[in-house]
This record gives sequence, structure tokens and C-alpha cells, in this order.
Amino acid sequence: MISLLFGILLMSSQEGGKGSGFETMIPLLLIIVVFYFFMIRPQMKKAKDQKKFRAALQKGDKIITIGGIHGKIVEVQETSFTIEVEGGMKLRIEKSAVSMNGAMMDPKQ
Repeated sequence: MISLLFGILLMSSQEGGKGSGFETMIPLLLIIVVFYFFMIRPQMKKAKDQKKFRAALQKGDKIITIGGIHGKIVEVQETSFTIEVEGGMKLRIEKSAVSMNGAMMDPKQ
């Protein structure tokens, strides 16, 4: 992908004095637009959805952390959760460490 971008830029600069400055900038502008729509925008949307998911979590929800720990939320604080894992152990984790809803992965339900 990078070599393609460099190739396009080199071809536009090798044309010499033909055309205006805007015509030589078109490939660079197209590359920026492609990067925005195929890489930056989806990443921003995913981050926004993840933040919304974490904000909607409440007491009693089953979750899975980024580290793979399965638990049930027993207390919600400002920036963290207290979860109960198997065996009655309680762990305090940051909200940013929650990966997904555990009910989706729990085969018992």
C-alpha cells in the first residue's frame, strides 16, 4: 500500500512542468480521502460505540475484560467497576478494561 502511494507521488512529480499545481496535488488529496474513509473514520466509530457500551453497563451485567476475565458487575463507580468472579472473589477494574458483554459468550443462558 505504501509503495503504491509513493509510486503515485513519484509519477505526478516526474511529469515536470505540465499542468498546474492543483493537478499535481490531486493524487495526494485522493490518498488522504481514502485513508480517512477506510481507516480513520471506522476507527473513530468503533471507539465511540465502545465508549457508549461501557457507559451503559450497570449492576448485574455480565462482562468480559480485555484480559479475558469473566465476571458480574456488583458495583459501579465513576471510572471503575467492582466485579464478582467465580468463587465469590471481587475485583476492581477500570471501565476501559471491559471488552464485551459476557452474556453474549455465556453458554449457560
